[in-house]
Amino acid sequence: MAKSPIPDRFLHERELLSSGTWPVAGVDEAGRGPLAGPVVAAALMFPEKWVRDGLPAPLRKVNDSKQLSETVREELFAELTGRSEIRFAIAQVEAPRIDEINILQATHWAMNEALTALIEVPTHALVDGLRVKSLRFPQTPLVKGDSKSFSIAAASILAKVTRDRRMVRYDREFPGYGFAIHKGYPTPDHLDALKRLGPTPIHRRSFAPLRAVQLTLC
Repeated sequence: MAKSPIPDRFLHERELLSSGTWPVAGVDEAGRGPLAGPVVAAALMFPEKWVRDGLPAPLRKVNDSKQLSETVREELFAELTGRSEIRFAIAQVEAPRIDEINILQATHWAMNEALTALIEVPTHALVDGLRVKSLRFPQTPLVKGDSKSFSIAAASILAKVTRDRRMVRYDREFPGYGFAIHKGYPTPDHLDALKRLGPTPIHRRSFAPLRAVQLTLC
């Protein structure tokens, strides 16, 4: 059986570059679904030379962060944040603010903030998923973009590792919830801990499972 061709994950970046649109940033988020902790967005721009010629060897494992092991994500995070050729920025919205404006608006705010914080202002953004109406930059939305664009995939790694590290710290601050394991997602163990211990200050009280728990505790 013939192997599937390897996708060209700089295709969209090169098309924009060839049309005179540059610099281009990939943007992605982590943490829309959890019941606790922040939502994190990252924006990242690779240098033009790499878009034309390919990534350096240490970065060739860049992929959708969900497809990588924690060890590989950490290694790539160090590479991505340690190279002066790469421009990146990370933004976070905490749980109380998520409750105030809702998770969708919080996610889009973080994306805008990350893009705006880049040292070099991008001319265009490649966005994972659907079009973000409130984005303050021209954009190309790519469904499953973290598997189609190295720029989006790299941003997804920065966002996920940043958020996971926060949740590991919260595990020490709020023992008994298992944040280091489930990272705030609604696993059976997390829901059981909520019933036994109640919500913490980092829980998103506007999310349906939290509303049910708070009614039970009343």
